[in-house]
Amino acid sequence: MPKAKKSSRKMRFDYNRDRKKLKKKFLKKNNPRIEHPQIRDAWDSRKSMASNLREMGLTFDPNRSVGQRKPGAAGAPVVTKPYILHQLQEEASRPEKDTKTLSSDLLEFVQHMIRQHGDDIKAMARDEKNYYQDTPKQILRKIREYRRCHPDHYQDFMRSLGDPRDRRDGLDHMDL
Repeated sequence: MPKAKKSSRKMRFDYNRDRKKLKKKFLKKNNPRIEHPQIRDAWDSRKSMASNLREMGLTFDPNRSVGQRKPGAAGAPVVTKPYILHQLQEEASRPEKDTKTLSSDLLEFVQHMIRQHGDDIKAMARDEKNYYQDTPKQILRKIREYRRCHPDHYQDFMRSLGDPRDRRDGLDHMDL
């Protein structure tokens, strides 16, 4: 009777695999980098991700948390670290600061247009400095952006132009 073939072959070292990279990948998966400082401080590396989040009052799988029962009922998650949930809610309720800025080229363009043409948007569209051939509506949108992103700078610029009656203080009548 013939011999049965071996089902597994001999393990050989794979020279094409980068062991350092594999170890990094494995460690990264098991110990994720937590960006939020409150969660990072309360994290217990001996527990799983799901149990850590459950203790903080957060959820690992949002699809399972939709049908949650009332707290205190049998099987409901017990939150042992509620202070993290309160800190996260407080942080989320703070208004976000608008950090958008405009490029210096766009600021110069808008200032040039207002300085040369005042509130005549159609003349701004025909100006030779309008390299990108912006339409009157596009130029008006850029002026609005300038007013919204840099209100103090815009007011100082309008004051520096001189008589506010000539300029109508920055195209206010155009419903910016």
